[in-house]
Formats: sequence, C-alpha cells, structure tokens
Amino acid sequence: MTTRQQSRQWTGPALFSYGFRPFFLFSGLWAAFAMVLWIILLSGQDPLPIAFSPTDWHVHAFVFGYLSAVIAGFLLTAVPNWTGRLPVMGWPLAGLVGLWLLGRLAVLIGAGWPQWSVAALDLALPLALIAFLAREIITGRNWRNLPVLGLMALFALANGMFHAEAAQGAAQDGYGLRLGLAAVLMLIALIGGRIVPSFTRNWLAKRQATRLPVAFNRADATVNGVTGLALLAFVAAPYGEMTASLCLAAGLANIWRLARWQGWQTGPEPLVWVLHAAYAMLALGFLAVGAAALELMPQSGARHVWLSGALGLMTLAVMTRASLGHAGLALTASRPVAALYLALIAATVARLLAGFAPAELSLMHLSATFWVLAFGGFSLIYWPILTRPKHAPKAVSRAQAT
Repeated sequence: MTTRQQSRQWTGPALFSYGFRPFFLFSGLWAAFAMVLWIILLSGQDPLPIAFSPTDWHVHAFVFGYLSAVIAGFLLTAVPNWTGRLPVMGWPLAGLVGLWLLGRLAVLIGAGWPQWSVAALDLALPLALIAFLAREIITGRNWRNLPVLGLMALFALANGMFHAEAAQGAAQDGYGLRLGLAAVLMLIALIGGRIVPSFTRNWLAKRQATRLPVAFNRADATVNGVTGLALLAFVAAPYGEMTASLCLAAGLANIWRLARWQGWQTGPEPLVWVLHAAYAMLALGFLAVGAAALELMPQSGARHVWLSGALGLMTLAVMTRASLGHAGLALTASRPVAALYLALIAATVARLLAGFAPAELSLMHLSATFWVLAFGGFSLIYWPILTRPKHAPKAVSRAQAT
C-alpha cells in the first residue's frame, strides 16, 4: 500500500491524516496558552494546581511540553520520507496525540499526585517516539539517522531528570533542563544543517542564481563536532571558563557555516530567510551563553536567545513550511506569516533586554505579548490548513516540504 492509498482509506478527521497536522496545531495553541498562563503566574496568582513550582512549570512547558509536540510532528512526517515506509496516521496517530495531551494535563493539574505518575504520563510520548524512530531506522536500514535517535533518547532522559530534580527543588538550572536544551539544539545543528542549505539551494536554483550554498562537507562535520563539545560543556559546567571558550568558538564556527549558505540572497521569500534567521539565533546563542559564562551578561537573557530565538523561530519556520508543502499549497509565505516571524524575533530581543533589567517587568510582558502573537497567529492562520483535507498537489516534493 502506498502513502496515497493509505490516506484515501482514512475516513476520519483530516486532522489525523498526517503527523504534522495535529501536533503542529496543538504546538501553536499550547505555546500561546502556556505563555499567557506564565504571565498570570508571574502576577502571583495560582489558578491551577500545577505539579511544579511556577518557574519550573514555565521552563518545562516550553522545553519539554511544546518541543515534544513539534518534534513529534516533524518526525512523524519526515521519517517516512527518510525511510520510504508508511507514515503513522488515523487512530494510532490520535493515540500519540492523546499521550501528549495526558502529559500536559498531568503537569498542569498534577499537584498532589504521586510524582512517579506525573513523570510517567509526561514521558509516555517521548518514549513512544523513540520506539517509533528505532523501528523505522532499523527496518528501513536508515543508519545515517541514528544520531537523531540518540538525541531523542537524551531528550527523554533529560525530561525524566527534570522531574527528579523538580521534586528536590533543583530543576530550574539543573542537569535535566540543560541536557534537554542541548539535545534539541544539537538537533537543529544536525537537521538544520541539512534543510537550510537544501531549501535555499532549491529556491535559488529556480531563480537561476549563480552562487548557491556550499554542500555539506568535512568542514560542516567539524562545526557539528565543535557544537557538540560546547553543548556537553554547557550541560556539565555552564559557568566555567572552558565552557565560555567552547561556546564562543561554536558561535563563531556556526556563523561561518551559515555564511556559506547564501542567506543574503533570500530576502524576497520569508519562508526561506526565516530559516537563516533561526540558525543565526543558534550561533548568537552560543556567543551570548559564552559571554554569560564570563559574567559579561545575564544568564537568563543569554539562554533565551536559544530558547525563544533558535528553538522558537526554527520550529515556527519548520511548521509553517512543512504545513504548506504537505497540504499541497505553494511554498511561499504571505505577509501575515512573515509578520509572525518578525513578532518572534521581537519577542527574543525584548526577552534578551529584560535580562539586563529583571526588575522591569514591562519588557517581560512585551516579550510574552510578541510570543503569543506569533504562535496564536500561527494557530489562527494555519487552522484551516491543518484541519482540512489536502489541496490539489502543487509541484512540491515531500522532501522539499519537510
């Protein structure tokens, strides 16, 4: 049975016809809702019996709650392209969405529940994704994606560590949070290092550009190696001089890597330049965290260059692009979608500045407002795209969309 035949046999809601649909939609809704709730918690109110302290809940809601849904949507859509096997769809897909919702509910109202039950519900989806990814890689003999499986395993381990550290009151800057953040940043370096130059090359080639992105070579592998070392140092000793040196080196190395991808030629198409902007946030985040390790800037603001900038913008870029391509729509961003990208960049800048003035909550509120506009806007604009049947196919391959 082909993917098209399998899709035609599905008679249920279009939302569950492909992995990106429910997970991207719920990712956007959750990102907006969680930020609104965080502002309420900052005001001193406690409307829900959350399982963690307010600060711990905030970081967990985005690093492990939001990102787990985005990663699920991406992998369930991309892995069939990588392996040539059938995607997960229909009620099995609905079951995976249910696991994610149970995890969010457990953390949201789990105060007083046994700690193991909250952790078990929250870890159900990441463990299911690991099993899915391992099966697809082994069955399809797609060994080149074993690093993705390893990073997913680290991400799940980090979530479990976060729960254990939260029980001891040490999760806000614990190993679990740093390991989870490092695992996803490394995913951006690995997968972003494939898709950013690839999509840029496709777009430039259609316009008969003479200068195209440099293909992946040993230099890129070296940059990935430096990136991995810097992230390991960040997890082990975030405030050490060695960490500062490695992060500064990784930041410069990734800026050099990004410069080889011809991003300055992509200005007319937001769907392409946003990928370059997001990868730039990864590089700038290394520089900021390195500077923070040397006490040249606050840690909180520095890390949000990664959290809001690299992770937030790259996931928004991937969700907007993949949703259009797999829904059979043209790969071009409208002005409202471009405005979403600009809103998220503004949220990152405001949050960085807020780190220098922690007593000035107006910058925090401004950053949160831009964040809600970005992801609330995504949910509103993409609701019909994600919940309705696929349009007549355009001249876009599945690999280009993902």
